[in-house]
Amino acid sequence: MPGTNCTPSTEFSFTGFTEDPVAQVLLFLMFLLIYLVSLLGNLGMITLIRASPQLHTPMYCFLGNLAFADLCSSTVITPKMLVDFLGEKRTIAYSGGVAQVFVFDLFGMTECFLLASMAYDRFVAICQPLLYSFAMSPKCCSQLVVGSYLVGLANGVGQTLSMLSLSFCSSSTIDLFFCDISPLIALSTSDTNLSHLILRTSASLFGLSSISIILVSYLAIISTLLSIRSSSGKLKAFSTCTSHLSTVSIFYGTSLFMYLKPSSDSSREDKWAAVLYTVVTPMLNPLIYSLRNKEVKEAWRR
Repeated sequence: MPGTNCTPSTEFSFTGFTEDPVAQVLLFLMFLLIYLVSLLGNLGMITLIRASPQLHTPMYCFLGNLAFADLCSSTVITPKMLVDFLGEKRTIAYSGGVAQVFVFDLFGMTECFLLASMAYDRFVAICQPLLYSFAMSPKCCSQLVVGSYLVGLANGVGQTLSMLSLSFCSSSTIDLFFCDISPLIALSTSDTNLSHLILRTSASLFGLSSISIILVSYLAIISTLLSIRSSSGKLKAFSTCTSHLSTVSIFYGTSLFMYLKPSSDSSREDKWAAVLYTVVTPMLNPLIYSLRNKEVKEAWRR
């Protein structure tokens, strides 16, 4: 319940990682390097896909948009975190917190459905190869991409409205390095029933549906691979899925660990789980597709 002396908050404070000045400088350099690699990797992937005709296929259309989503979600968080390492005050204006919640939830959910679209693309390519040109036509590919952004937009708007319905005291301190809707709900001094309802509905409707599409697609792919007698044929078919499986494992592994792990007395583990999800994963995705994909490596050479 809000206290009688509660002044409405105009900004939020972050606890950060450490108060040790030397450790802060080292962390600043480490996260700066990670962000630069993420920035160059995702921009390079987008540019390469647009400039290489041999990469103008549905899979790389999804991959280019995945790189864009990674770029946007990391950019709304990492630069502010870098500034906080060097500044005396780790604060963000209320409007800045709203912007972080909106952009992060928009592109986070967009990435979920882009990964689901990529799984569907692999399903059609392996299980229904004769129908591939029809099922994954440019029109269908565009519809899947636009649909992913629309779902992400619906999630971003929903979580932003959830935040706007909450009240915070002026002493609000978030035990994290960015504004996420879950700690904001826990920090609120007002009724959080509506916010919890929006969060659970979004997770159930959008999150579970995207995971279900990926699981069903790969169950069908595995069933098809088991029916192939040639071991070389199995290996060739499955090799087209390895990069996507790596990306899915990293994205969902870190996000599920971040949101489903039991809360502990120390928030250090929660913060580092959030780092993996928000900062490291956008850096790894372009590296995975650059190092493991022959078509991308050949395009880089040309």
